[in-house]
Amino acid sequence: MKILLTGGAGFVGSHLCDFFIEKGHSVVCMDSLITGKKENIQHLLSNSKFKFIQHDVTEQINIKEKIDYVLHFASPASPVDYLKHPIKTLKVGSLGTHNALGVAKKYNAKFLLASTSEVYGDPLVNPQPETYWGNVNPIGPRGVYDEAKRFAEAITMAYHRAHGIDTKIVRIFNTYGPRMREQDGRAIPNFIAQALKNKSLTVYGDGTQTRSFCYITDLIDGIYKLMNSSLNEPVNIGNPNEMTLLELAQKIITLTGSKSKIVYKLLPVDDPKVRRPDIIKAETEINWQPKIKLKEGLSRTIAWFREQQ
Repeated sequence: MKILLTGGAGFVGSHLCDFFIEKGHSVVCMDSLITGKKENIQHLLSNSKFKFIQHDVTEQINIKEKIDYVLHFASPASPVDYLKHPIKTLKVGSLGTHNALGVAKKYNAKFLLASTSEVYGDPLVNPQPETYWGNVNPIGPRGVYDEAKRFAEAITMAYHRAHGIDTKIVRIFNTYGPRMREQDGRAIPNFIAQALKNKSLTVYGDGTQTRSFCYITDLIDGIYKLMNSSLNEPVNIGNPNEMTLLELAQKIITLTGSKSKIVYKLLPVDDPKVRRPDIIKAETEINWQPKIKLKEGLSRTIAWFREQQ
């Protein structure tokens, strides 16, 4: 296959680039580098089956070669990023998705949208199944990301229904692993970076809010299985093992052997109290389950962060 991967220099996108190249596919990696890093794909630049194009997908995408599959992963994806770039976040979810779908329509390519568990907002249902419509504050500071992704899902399904495009939607829950940025703003890179420097770990609120964490290789496996399925409507991909952020902070202190203490700060506006995927659909429809235990995944991620110091 020849694959167009937007956001391909980002954390998840760059791992997908590696995965497809290893499988013998050709990859056109497109990224504006607003939050992506060229270092993530540096090792692929000399590969004849890999091409990097620096481009903002909110502007028209001009691809002159036949594309078989479009994977739209371009978007700021952490609170730090989308609060810093609120309008760019809204534009990449709307205009960017529209442009990426245009490429799929032009070449009759399959299309996969990277959506997010944030479409569920601060959920009133736990765990969250794909049938849950969510509890989102559309005008809150997080709404720029939540609503961008909700719109992206809507236009993706509209292209499927109106133009017959074979579309997929993956709702990605908290994912972690090597290549996360130290200043990412999400819990795992924050805690690891602080612990390795013996700085206090910053927990927001009282730390009782829950999350579930999926290792990057498990996510990639789930995405690939979804790509090759006949499903068109959203599928949750994430690890259903739920824990509090306080428990996560304590686990990272233990695994790093850090002398760090835990400090508490005010909870951000609209921060979800719970986040846990219902993965019955993934289990039954695409035969997917996460395999990497949290301790193993954290150990790998900590080792990578140590190498970056």
